[in-house]
Amino acid sequence: MPYVITEACISVKDRSCVDVCPVDCIYEGEDQLYINPDECIDCGACEPECPVTAIFPEEDVPTQLRSFIAKNKDVFEGPNPPGRPSR
Repeated sequence: MPYVITEACISVKDRSCVDVCPVDCIYEGEDQLYINPDECIDCGACEPECPVTAIFPEEDVPTQLRSFIAKNKDVFEGPNPPGRPSR
């Protein structure tokens, strides 16, 4: 199961998680960072680096934030997927 970035990242976009991701699967969108579920290797390196506790394994996303699972997937299926943040 991939990791998911949730609501706490909106407008924060701290890039600590990007720096530790071994497969570069975290991308910057207009309002938050997103994890590409097809590229995520479920290593968990990003989760402890998030200063706002926005990252969860998909199966552990809190009930009130479950819509972010689809949001993370859908953003990569649209016509303009997010670009990679600068390091």
